[in-house]
Amino acid sequence: MKKATEPAWMPADEYGRSLTGLSVNLLVKDIGRSLPFMQQVLDATVVHSDPDFACLRFGQAEWLLHADHTYHDHPLIGSLRETDVRGIGAEMRLHGRDPDAAEQIARERGDIVLAGAMDKPHGLREAYILDPDGYIWVPDVPLEQTS
Repeated sequence: MKKATEPAWMPADEYGRSLTGLSVNLLVKDIGRSLPFMQQVLDATVVHSDPDFACLRFGQAEWLLHADHTYHDHPLIGSLRETDVRGIGAEMRLHGRDPDAAEQIARERGDIVLAGAMDKPHGLREAYILDPDGYIWVPDVPLEQTS
């Protein structure tokens, strides 16, 4: 059951046809609870948000949040329980977001930092941070090359 009372940001079919490449949809318990994490920790820009749906952007990355209540006739709805941690095994990597800054803000907000910012052998400095729904976000930046 949708909760938005204003007209749609853009017609759903128009937005759907505009998508290319890889798209990430995250089911969240509450859009309003998720947005501060996305804006503060990930430095994401809100392209659109209402109680049902949000579209966020950082650099060239764009992802969507859908509130649980919008999935009432979706095959996944039977898998959503209040106690479930979401996104186990998936990492949302946000390339170009300073992991030290993201970690600091996450700690100040009281978010769970699974692993603080550190240099990794695969050439990135990264941190592992959980959002309010338990999704793992990995902000990262390339390490300076030395040879």
